[in-house]
Amino acid sequence: MQALIVSGADAQHAQPLGALLKTAGYARILVAGSGGAARRQLDQAEFDLVLICAPLPDEYGHELAIQLAESSTGGVVLAVRREEYGDIAPRVEPYGVLVADSPLSRPQFLRVLRMAAGQRYRLQGLHRENVKLHGRIQEIRLVDRAKCALIQYLDMTEPQAHRYIEKQAMDLRITRGQVAKNILKTYEN
Repeated sequence: MQALIVSGADAQHAQPLGALLKTAGYARILVAGSGGAARRQLDQAEFDLVLICAPLPDEYGHELAIQLAESSTGGVVLAVRREEYGDIAPRVEPYGVLVADSPLSRPQFLRVLRMAAGQRYRLQGLHRENVKLHGRIQEIRLVDRAKCALIQYLDMTEPQAHRYIEKQAMDLRITRGQVAKNILKTYEN
């Protein structure tokens, strides 16, 4: 697993966090010193966890946290000063960002990491399901276009076109989508 620590403090501040992340099972840990540096790293790689220690030198960090929560399936944790927790948490939690008041004790930090991991697994499952449903919708659209081609060029009725595609898929042992592609190659060119 891969984690990114975004902290405006020096590398020595991120080192203990990196050690805790390693004990939690994160094999590769990268550090970014600002929101801009973090965005550049995020353009190059997908992270299982992003830990943002606010404030950052170029921004507070809550905008970055929201952006990550909306665009990735990784866990996003925003660590804020205890006195800022009440103001920041309601702004970012609706987006799925976990907020922790800092400084965190080791047990608290590990608990937050477990919550982030659970959230990541849930999001990845939803993402896989979304991809599967999107593929299914694409196949339905393709089959409908193929039915329209059969109706237009071979004067079939909709039930006849449907039956033709189903039978071809069974006889040739291919998917209905593949049959539809073959039909569209023939009649739409």
